[in-house]
Amino acid sequence: MNVRIDPSWKKALEQEWSKEYFIRLTNFVRSQYATRMVYPPAGQIFAAFDSCPFDKVKVVILGQDPYPGAGQANGLSFSVNPGVELPRSLRNIYKELESDLQCTPPANGDLSRWARQGVLLLNATLTVNAGSPASHQNQGWEEFTDAAIRALATQREGIVYILWGAYAQRKGEFIDRTRNCVITSPHPSPLSASRGFFGSRPFSRANEYLVARGETPINWCD
Repeated sequence: MNVRIDPSWKKALEQEWSKEYFIRLTNFVRSQYATRMVYPPAGQIFAAFDSCPFDKVKVVILGQDPYPGAGQANGLSFSVNPGVELPRSLRNIYKELESDLQCTPPANGDLSRWARQGVLLLNATLTVNAGSPASHQNQGWEEFTDAAIRALATQREGIVYILWGAYAQRKGEFIDRTRNCVITSPHPSPLSASRGFFGSRPFSRANEYLVARGETPINWCD
């Protein structure tokens, strides 16, 4: 499996690679790709880490698991490749973006432009079987992505964590609110967006925090 991950993350997570859970996880993932249709493409499993180096992270947006539809998942949470129809959650994210920052939503669902600016778009589970949501949960990915968040929380500070929905909020419970900014709201899913996601202003709030710390804000509208 020709996977790519930025060297800074390889170093930050070096203690994880040899742990028993990660060896089991690797064997499971390899077997799934060998026998099933799995998303994202194998080379993009660590795309979130590869496109946003450890020392460049300014904002973390936590998702749950990759989109299970054909051609959707590209390794970044909530993101899809250009030309792919916007999933409903992403449509709602763009609606809130337009309301929050009064900008025209991006023309496609590729969020790699955010990642290049320091937004870690991280799913809790990094792989999924086609058409079967949550099919790779409880195999070890959650422990691995917990380790990634913990590495940021212990070695860095001044990061904005955007936690949409109860799942992401539970995963981020240990983040030190005195050293970082944590923004929470309901999930942008159509089932919950109207219960407080709309009007939560996560993008402007994130930028206000970054600017107050002397950081360059994210150009969310680009």
